[in-house]
Amino acid sequence: MISKEIAKVVLDECVSTGADFAEIFYEDTTENNITMYSGVVEDVSTRHIYGAGIRILLNFQEVYGYTSDCSLEGLLSLARKLKYSYNSNPLNLDYTLVEEDATKVGNVVIARPSHDVSPDEKIAYLKIVDEVVKNYDSRIIQRIVGISDKTQYVTIANTKGKFVRDVRNQQRIRCQVVAKDNDKTQSFGNTIGGNFDIDGYKSKDLKKFATEVCETCIKMLDAPEMVGGVYPVIIHNGFGGVLFHEACGHSLEATSVAKGLSVFTGKKGTKIASDIVTAIDDGTISNEWGSLNCDDEGNPTKCNVLIKNGILNSYMIDDRNSRKMGMPSTGNSRRQSYRFSPTSRMTNTYIANGSSTFEEIIAATKYGLFAKSMGGGSVNPVTGEFNFSVNEGYMVEDGKITHPVRGATLIGNGANALFNIDMIANNCSFGHGVCGSKSGSVPANVGQPTIRIQNMTVGGNGGKK
Repeated sequence: MISKEIAKVVLDECVSTGADFAEIFYEDTTENNITMYSGVVEDVSTRHIYGAGIRILLNFQEVYGYTSDCSLEGLLSLARKLKYSYNSNPLNLDYTLVEEDATKVGNVVIARPSHDVSPDEKIAYLKIVDEVVKNYDSRIIQRIVGISDKTQYVTIANTKGKFVRDVRNQQRIRCQVVAKDNDKTQSFGNTIGGNFDIDGYKSKDLKKFATEVCETCIKMLDAPEMVGGVYPVIIHNGFGGVLFHEACGHSLEATSVAKGLSVFTGKKGTKIASDIVTAIDDGTISNEWGSLNCDDEGNPTKCNVLIKNGILNSYMIDDRNSRKMGMPSTGNSRRQSYRFSPTSRMTNTYIANGSSTFEEIIAATKYGLFAKSMGGGSVNPVTGEFNFSVNEGYMVEDGKITHPVRGATLIGNGANALFNIDMIANNCSFGHGVCGSKSGSVPANVGQPTIRIQNMTVGGNGGKK
């Protein structure tokens, strides 16, 4: 680990040519992956990531570099190369590094880091999932289950006086199945996990998780193609929140907002959604996939209310963009590794519970689409235009869920979709994924209760000759 004494020497070198801020991000990370194919362990891998990134700022101007040589000489060599981006008298910054142990915050509690857990213990959890899939339905012809984990030790030091240490331990189990019936094939997969240690799986119902993966795959195998049109769309809880994450969440990150490249730039305090919409980004939820004790600038994570009763209340802001925006950091600075400079990113982002029930939303819908499980998609953060695939969909007719449909695509605009939400249930839950952006790929939770959006364009190939 980098010491406080070494950090102070390197930081002083960084600001010796007129910069007003310097930061060191050090990490020592171990990543493991185990994969079973049809009950047989075939892939086992371990990767070690070790190094430090140095960032130097003057106002909004930034220079960044990284090295795997974390000795004093290695860090000083990098600092000297970077500092010559500036050429003025030193500002003689007066600061003292104050050591903090972020693990004491308690958002993420790790008793057993994954690198201390034997492969056999991890495989035992995979066997629980695999056994369910194996015996579910003879039409399932391929099953893949795996477990991946990442234990990251970080030290963050900067000229604001921060010297923060933290431990992260994201891990998840994935299950992917393929079903075949005559000439029809269908695949489906899902993951379950969090920022916890191996014992966290004891509180997860892995048999239910595996059963739901198989059930969805078989149902979609015989489903007819979706007929395109404009419908009310009911998007289920959990990973259904990916639509808000992609279509709206990225547009609320300072990465876009500070540059004026967001549809929501300059709209704080204005109405941007239906009155019933409250949206939150909360990095403090205990041991959740996107939770952190501190962000990657050493700031405590927070519960940030982004939208409150339809009004834009807050953006997600990192330290650098806070300079340009004149707004304080919200604890949302993140990066994939020491090779990336940090910027504002989401943690656990979700739409809050409403006053309806799931059953009431279904009963109130005359004819529409129920998107039970969402897939991937794309969005333009400048315009908010998006399209997302639906992995598991059903038609709703006369207030009842009827038959499954496949191949549905949701097409629209994030800003318009927010205004068209007219019902929100009280069953909020989370789904998790890996979000890619300027500072690399980071674990991010998405979530919401079941919601209904009026007048949404749905693409599909059904009914075409």
